[in-house]
Amino acid sequence: MVTATVVKNSKGYESFTCSGHAGFMKKGRDIVCSAISVLTINTANSIMTLTDSKISVNENDGFLSWTFEDVPTDDAKLLMDSLLIGLMSIEEEYTKKYLTLEIKEV
Repeated sequence: MVTATVVKNSKGYESFTCSGHAGFMKKGRDIVCSAISVLTINTANSIMTLTDSKISVNENDGFLSWTFEDVPTDDAKLLMDSLLIGLMSIEEEYTKKYLTLEIKEV
């Protein structure tokens, strides 16, 4: 199962962490894991390329996280909102058996 965690504070998004493997199908054919990977990696790349927000990224096999170094710009917030919509859709379609999304307010 994949666990994705978004941390928000009073100023907006603070960090994102995603770890695990969906286990929907065998490696190389797992459409749930692929969808999650595309959404998360594309969001990180888009924040770094298309916004003035700075993030610190950590990536290993089955693990991706980033932390905003400052208050995210409106563009970065929009990209994070879009990421959440995509992850919520996957969680709804394929159930929490394959993806659990947590949104923490600190």
